[in-house]
Amino acid sequence: MSTVRVGVLGAARITPGAMIRPARNSEEVEVVAIAARDRSRADAFAAKHGVPRVFDSYTELLADPEIDAVYNPLPNGLHAEWTIAALEAGKHVLCEKPFTANAEEAEAVAAVATRTGLVVMEAFHYRYHPLAHRMREIVASGELGTLERVETALCFPLPKFSDIRYQYDLAGGATMDVGSYTVHITRLLALEEPIVVSAVAKLHTPDVDRAMRAEFSFPSGHTGRVTCSMWSSDVLKAYARVRGDRGELRVINPTTPQMWHRMRVKVDGAARTERFTRRPTYEFQLDAFCAAVLRGEPTLTPPADSIANMRVLDAVYLAAGMRPRGTYP
Repeated sequence: MSTVRVGVLGAARITPGAMIRPARNSEEVEVVAIAARDRSRADAFAAKHGVPRVFDSYTELLADPEIDAVYNPLPNGLHAEWTIAALEAGKHVLCEKPFTANAEEAEAVAAVATRTGLVVMEAFHYRYHPLAHRMREIVASGELGTLERVETALCFPLPKFSDIRYQYDLAGGATMDVGSYTVHITRLLALEEPIVVSAVAKLHTPDVDRAMRAEFSFPSGHTGRVTCSMWSSDVLKAYARVRGDRGELRVINPTTPQMWHRMRVKVDGAARTERFTRRPTYEFQLDAFCAAVLRGEPTLTPPADSIANMRVLDAVYLAAGMRPRGTYP
């Protein structure tokens, strides 16, 4: 196999940017099929984006032997179910973040991935960009000195409250959406897994957060904070900050640096800025997925990492006095 033939589950808004356009710039992947709950939506999507085949159901798509892998951008609450179904059908999976509704589901997916030996990769696209590599490298090198504080934020306005991201039964909430990024970036830069000290939510409904702020501690003594919002006074924020006893790293827009970014490092009073390629994060991500499927190369966001991230998200909800997603009375 020299090309990964991908089938898409659902006609999600993220798919053109995250899969269709990146695939056009790769010689190792081809989007060959789509299925959606509404056949007319799938037909329209396929016609618009040049996808050659349309299936009546996700199950029919998964049964096709000419499909090697699946891109899963379904609502959060459906990620585990259909990722497992794809694995059982012999397909590799690129699954959108958050990986699942909760850590227990993530563990279930990981167990199937281990048993089948297939690639499962969570689509934290930012992690595959050179900016993310460099952020981690700077912190891990000790250039900033002993770590003291890590802060991340991702806030944007989503006042359309009918959006699936505000539905508990589909594992919605600000922490699940933008918060999954802030937690992941914090884990990347803190070099250790966090302990959730406290969390305060702003609520859309009793079960669904529109904003969240959480405080972390780490085994080596440093602390952290994540701030995320889909609707709050924090209208637009996207940054990561790491402070050590010798200096500080500040990054604006670490999640989509292809749009615009700024990295500033100040150590012992000397400051510098670093700039990175505008090549889309999604293209780097797709390159990594193909490398894993075609050549067995490791990924940066395997199921073990996804489990760790979901455990923190669950703990944030519990600290805020809320139920993790996918749990019911």
